[in-house]
Amino acid sequence: MTDQRFEDPHHIATAKVVVGVDGSDGSWTAVRWAAQFAAERGRELEILHGMDLVGNSWVLGDYEVIVPSVIDAVREQGREVVARAERLARSIAPELRVSARATTDTGRQLLIEHSAEAYAVVIGATGNAGTFTHLGSTLLAVTAHAHGTVVVVRADSDSDADATTHASGPVVLGVDGSPVGEAAIAAAFTEAAERGAELVAVHVWSDWNSGRFAGHTSLGEINLDNVERVILAERLAGWREKFPEVRVAEKVEVSAPAPHLLSWSKVAQLLVVGSRGRGGFAGMLLGSTANTLVQHASCPVMVVHPLDDLRGKRAGGRH
Repeated sequence: MTDQRFEDPHHIATAKVVVGVDGSDGSWTAVRWAAQFAAERGRELEILHGMDLVGNSWVLGDYEVIVPSVIDAVREQGREVVARAERLARSIAPELRVSARATTDTGRQLLIEHSAEAYAVVIGATGNAGTFTHLGSTLLAVTAHAHGTVVVVRADSDSDADATTHASGPVVLGVDGSPVGEAAIAAAFTEAAERGAELVAVHVWSDWNSGRFAGHTSLGEINLDNVERVILAERLAGWREKFPEVRVAEKVEVSAPAPHLLSWSKVAQLLVVGSRGRGGFAGMLLGSTANTLVQHASCPVMVVHPLDDLRGKRAGGRH
């Protein structure tokens, strides 16, 4: 576990927390969460809004006479969204350094490009249908293709503010045993230390219900369970030494990682997972578990991409 974080563009002093906004309820929740997060980490907050002017012009086709007025309206709406987001961020953290801008790019293009040097990219979703809203339509694309850390924040159905003040409960880490998960472990320990929270490391060693019948557990499964507990302890040992102040609870489950982590998300203040699972194909940028969690978890989900995805750099160490 070599400390190479000085080479990591996401953790240099100038790296910003980036948040995408589009005027939806989910994006306002994301701004609140991102402003608080940036203030607590001593980072500048950058608010981005993609107007997708090329797409809007293409949709209008041959109606060239009305295109200029429509584009003007889109630009004005973009300025209003950005201005409201900036006011909201400053109301959450008055001393926060904030920059904001709207561009002609699509939201997903804008956020993916800026993720290369961002401390974290924050994106919002609304309810369980978040992936079908305007900003939500980019949620999976950004989570899959962005570099570094992406945080998906869902608006609470009763009170948007609840999603920004999720200050109680543990930080929950999904440990899958794959090499790409090391960056997620580092991020989870860092978050638990910053928040003074307990870290619950949940390791699910099978993606299917092997060895189970009528509620019984086989002897082979018990032996495997013991082996997996040792493996989990070994994976966390170095990080425990690096973060001695973090209380760690280790949980080993037999199968189905997504349901276990979704259950933990109901009491957690943050859920941390790697972008790809142990069984993912090399070209699969977002694993099935991460995919499920960002759409349905009850707390903010931090998806951590390995630095190998960004020109061969590696993750590790405390920032």
